[in-house]
Amino acid sequence: MTQAAAKPKPRKRKTAGAAATAEELNRRREWRFDLPLRAVIEGRLPQGKKFKEEATLQNISSTGAYFCLDSGLIVGSKLHLVIEIPPQVTDGEKVKLRIGGLTIRLEKPDKKKKKQGVAVRFDKDFEFVTKP
Repeated sequence: MTQAAAKPKPRKRKTAGAAATAEELNRRREWRFDLPLRAVIEGRLPQGKKFKEEATLQNISSTGAYFCLDSGLIVGSKLHLVIEIPPQVTDGEKVKLRIGGLTIRLEKPDKKKKKQGVAVRFDKDFEFVTKP
């Protein structure tokens, strides 16, 4: 006798009225925090021209961030961020986080402000800068 191949069990789908857990609502690996941190974003445009633009992060996690830019990037763009850490967190010292990353998602530019939503996945290497 041969054994029949085991069939995978169908996953139960939630109905529209079922309550979702926090984990289901935030499907990313890391929690995002809505922190309006000021940052300077540097990189290259698709044509190769360098750009440097100030932005305010809309949210951040240990693996990435989301913000809006005027620059017109493409997915896969390498960026460098210098993020200002609030002085309340650093006992009044001026501290900045310098970190690189790749653009992993872009959203259409806002019609009014013409800014493009940019999602970045951070590199593993980072540096805290305490010099002015």
